[in-house]
Amino acid sequence: MAKILVTGATGQLGKVVVDELISNSSATDIAVLVRDPAKAAHWQAQGVTVLQGDYSDYPSLVAAFKGIDKLYFISSNSMTGRIAHHTHVLNAAVAAKVGHVFFTSAHRKTEDGSSPVAFIVNEYLETEKLLKETGITYTLLLHALYADVLPGFLGDKVLEYGMISLPAGAGKAAYATREDLGIAGARLLLSSGHENKSYTLAGNKATSFEELAAIFTALSGKEVKYVAAAPGAFTAQLVQAGVPVEYAQAVTAFAEAIGAGEFDLPDNTLADILGREPESMKNYVAKAFSL
Repeated sequence: MAKILVTGATGQLGKVVVDELISNSSATDIAVLVRDPAKAAHWQAQGVTVLQGDYSDYPSLVAAFKGIDKLYFISSNSMTGRIAHHTHVLNAAVAAKVGHVFFTSAHRKTEDGSSPVAFIVNEYLETEKLLKETGITYTLLLHALYADVLPGFLGDKVLEYGMISLPAGAGKAAYATREDLGIAGARLLLSSGHENKSYTLAGNKATSFEELAAIFTALSGKEVKYVAAAPGAFTAQLVQAGVPVEYAQAVTAFAEAIGAGEFDLPDNTLADILGREPESMKNYVAKAFSL
């Protein structure tokens, strides 16, 4: 069987992919790239090949990628070095003669630079272009906005305040969980017919913050309302609460992007790959907020 390597394997998405691969294939056909091998010791005990490397360390990537048929390339979470990291990964894949790269890109509506989150979207677009220019067989996994970001966006006092407030207007997003996206990614890795294709992996229903407030109300029995905030005031409020300026600005930008419909792109592909409905927002909120 083909040798599959998962980068960023001990992260929240990578762990799901690796566990799903182990459950449905031979562990000896799986390799993981990690910065701290100790965190992957449990996989190594099952027969997974554990390789130490870092996106900023090009030689470590070339060494790790040798003999790899399929590379599950999880995008860098660096806010300042993402393109440099991605360039290292792709150049290393070429040098090591990797057969097929599956790249976790982003689902988006606007590609002309006008999106509130263009600062991130542009980097994904550039990476996709670089990947195609390598000549390596590729599969683009266009991930929806993660449902898993909501606890960070909403905070832990939704019920205490009885309110959700974000500068997102009436916008909606077709969220998907990292769990569902990771399982889908593993299934694509273990099957054929995905050469030089793009897959939109999103929820098949878009949800507004007003609808999220109604979900909180139904689950908790306490009324929760949504109030659309002004962007500037929202950013200032986060900073005043101790949130780093860069993070506050990023949260504001994502909320504005939701308001602009950038993530209101429901799709059935994820459900088709999973063979079931993606996790509903009601189920996710109940689990994530212990309701």
